[in-house]
Amino acid sequence: MARVRKRRTATEDYWPGFVDALATMLLVVVFLLALFIAAQFTLGRALSSRDAALNEVRSRLAALAEMLALEKAKGAEAQSQITLLLATLEETQAAADEQAGLLAVLQTQIDEGAAQLGLAGDALKDQEELTEEARDEVAALTRQLAALNAQLAILNQALEAAEAKDTEQKVQIVNLGKRLNAALARQVSELAKYKSEFFAKMLEVMADREGVRVEGDRFVFESDVLFASGSADFNPAGEQQLIVIANAIIEIAKDIPTKIEWVIRVDGHTDVVPIKGRYANNWELSTARALSVVQFFESAGVPPKHLAAAGFGQYHPIKKGRSAEALAANRRIELKMDAR
Repeated sequence: MARVRKRRTATEDYWPGFVDALATMLLVVVFLLALFIAAQFTLGRALSSRDAALNEVRSRLAALAEMLALEKAKGAEAQSQITLLLATLEETQAAADEQAGLLAVLQTQIDEGAAQLGLAGDALKDQEELTEEARDEVAALTRQLAALNAQLAILNQALEAAEAKDTEQKVQIVNLGKRLNAALARQVSELAKYKSEFFAKMLEVMADREGVRVEGDRFVFESDVLFASGSADFNPAGEQQLIVIANAIIEIAKDIPTKIEWVIRVDGHTDVVPIKGRYANNWELSTARALSVVQFFESAGVPPKHLAAAGFGQYHPIKKGRSAEALAANRRIELKMDAR
């Protein structure tokens, strides 16, 4: 009995130490697990903030690029109007120069008449008696001088009117430039606002959708998601993608003022592989696909005056090469809000 009691006592002495070691190890594991979870949470928040900031920067860069394109287009229109006014101004100046030349000729004639009159007067002074013929000549010269003076006055008035018109046209050119610049600034500002809203709305409805990506200010759909190979007819999955986009466009269009001229531009692109069958070439296929999207949007309720379709064939790839990945990326439909 004494031996059994001694063995039991020894066993009971080891067990509390073992329990303490196991508890300490468990606390260390729990601490490390909590530390790992906190680090993962902090890293996730940092990555989420970075992605949001990157998306915002991309959106702003796209808006700035569109504003610059619109300013260039409006600037070209203003330049054409200014060129037209300058051509009119040159014509007026040429007429004024012609009148000035005629005025110089008349002035020369007046000077010659005055010289002749002076010579006749000198001759008359040398004669004691004026003949009737000399008196008639003097009277004729006097009438001619009066007529030339009258013509000179008329030409002076015409020249002054031409100069006044020239000044007025220059002022009109300056005022036109100011008005065009102001209109451009207002149009760009208003359109940029709604383009940002369109971009944000499209990002919202296209989130996590397969086969859709953002390239600058454009939304790019892989053609394989919307169409069968070599066809411009939609598959069921493609129609489901497009109806969501059509509803988003209709919702945004309600808030855009009618004075702002805008369109949703649909661009069709293909890969470099030659097409065979229904369409003669990739030009026709890309155009047919873009037109199919536009017609689908119209049937869904998007106002047709705000839609435009264009086909680019295989001539604007976004990935070079003939790999399967490059060919799939280049077969695409692009959507973009733009000025009309």
